[in-house]
Amino acid sequence: MMKFVLAATALAALPLAAPAECRPVTARLPYAPAMSTDFDAVVVGAGAVGLACGYALARDGKTVAVVEVERRVGAGVSSRNSEVIHAGLHYAPGSLKARLCVQGRRLLYAFLERHRVAFNKCGKLIVATQDSELPALLALAARGEANQVEGITRLDGSRTLAMEPGLRAVAALHSAESGVFDAHGYMDALVGEIEAHGGSVVLNTPFLGATPLADEVQVRIGGDDPSTVTARQLILAPGLQAQECARRVQGFAAERIPRLHLGKGSYFALSGAAPFRRLIYPPPIPGALGIHYRCDLGGQARFGPDLEFVDELDYTVDPARVSYFEDYVRRFWPGLRQGALSPDYAGIRPKLHGPGEPQGDFVIDESQPCVIALFGIESPGLTASLAIGEHVAALAARRQA
Repeated sequence: MMKFVLAATALAALPLAAPAECRPVTARLPYAPAMSTDFDAVVVGAGAVGLACGYALARDGKTVAVVEVERRVGAGVSSRNSEVIHAGLHYAPGSLKARLCVQGRRLLYAFLERHRVAFNKCGKLIVATQDSELPALLALAARGEANQVEGITRLDGSRTLAMEPGLRAVAALHSAESGVFDAHGYMDALVGEIEAHGGSVVLNTPFLGATPLADEVQVRIGGDDPSTVTARQLILAPGLQAQECARRVQGFAAERIPRLHLGKGSYFALSGAAPFRRLIYPPPIPGALGIHYRCDLGGQARFGPDLEFVDELDYTVDPARVSYFEDYVRRFWPGLRQGALSPDYAGIRPKLHGPGEPQGDFVIDESQPCVIALFGIESPGLTASLAIGEHVAALAARRQA
């Protein structure tokens, strides 16, 4: 049995999408002498989705360890995003994204309220600035209806400007269920729930590989005390490293591992007062939702992300992109002052499509015995995380039945 202890690690504040600090995590992998395996489940990745998977499994009475290579939870995709709660109208009806976003959004608001994590259900306006964009709004409204999204209202130009006078808009969709929240406070609460249910979140612990057997999987982990543990299920939810981790699983068929495309998104901060109360979105662009406006819980207004396919993990924001942002934003906010935008931060999204290709669905692969692998969990993965966790827990329970 492994002797593996993580000393208390102070999680530094992430100076990116949210100001909140995660509390220190002290984790000791539990000893389970009565079990034929060390754990019911080992989850790789302590971002929002991996933690939500760990929470759902632990809540079902499973012994769970969530392992994370970084020194803090949510250090990757989960810390470099818009912290937007999506209603669910952007995604193809019948897709995992549509179903899990709507379900996850409902679960998320209840979870945030129950755990006193800050959020603002401010609503969203998706605006058409010219008549040529009206068909896109109608298509989104139809998707929202098909996805059973509540609180979607069609607005003409005058009603739109009555809600947000600074806009340029000929029409809009109002999504009352959209909002923003403290993503780091949310992940902190998930860690607390996992620990309260007897699980562990273990940092500084790289996943080195795994060997699936008939009814268990041997999991090799590194860190200060490299070890091999056994689990009934291995859940791969490491975001940008999902493909790499899958290749470390013995027997995982190469053709089952989708190609990873790095979709970089930059954000620019606005100096001065926030101009709008609600989220402001344009109609979606190919492969993404487009540069949008949000005011975070601290009152800082930001625009982004754009979409730039890159070949490496580079989180620098090119100041020269400000001209593109200014032109884009002035389509729906002509009042943007020259020089009011400054580089803020960037994120990288684990996309499964490349330039010019249609945006696809989440991929949750269970082709390997005792292994469930999550690929392409980008937006709306944060909103959908609790539903993704429940979905994964149900898959694991079905496989163990």
